[in-house]
Amino acid sequence: MIPYEIADAVSCGKSMFKLLLNLSGVKRFKKIRLRPISYGMKIVSKSLSDTQKIAKDFIGKISMGVYNTALVVGLYGDLGSGKTTFTQAVAKIFDIKDDITSPTFVIEKIYDIEHPSQIKSQFDGASKDFKKLVHIDAYRLDSAKELSALDWDKTLADSRNIIFIEWPERVLEVLPKNHAKINFKFLSENEREIEI
Repeated sequence: MIPYEIADAVSCGKSMFKLLLNLSGVKRFKKIRLRPISYGMKIVSKSLSDTQKIAKDFIGKISMGVYNTALVVGLYGDLGSGKTTFTQAVAKIFDIKDDITSPTFVIEKIYDIEHPSQIKSQFDGASKDFKKLVHIDAYRLDSAKELSALDWDKTLADSRNIIFIEWPERVLEVLPKNHAKINFKFLSENEREIEI
């Protein structure tokens, strides 16, 4: 499996990027425009609009990935740091009309993505064909084994799923080691630091 960090190859040079694509089984891409990507970048969101822009940029970067399983995104941060708001912003990008709330008490909510082709890679214009957004809040779970009651293995096996997990540190042992990580930090009433 090639993680969403495949784009890190950009900083290694064009030949490394081609090698990773070759290893992933990708036969060809449309025009590829290579440019450096910065991970560990901290961005301060001062509004919902800022968070939506950050989410759109994140989705655009991961859309070029090649996945054998679902794309898992761990949302790390304290209560009130913006994890659910970020997931709401992603749902809006995917044109999900449902009211997105934290699944604290139900643990998992699954939303159909009606128009996946709207999400284009920032690299080659290709779209990732995500079909479902899965939102999990692991705060109330005592162990990762509890995810199995939610058909975790089946959800993870479907490469058309994009999974956002709040409190991923509570279930790390069942998450892919290369899952995407986003850190959130409360700065003030209207400001959040988002580290991607």
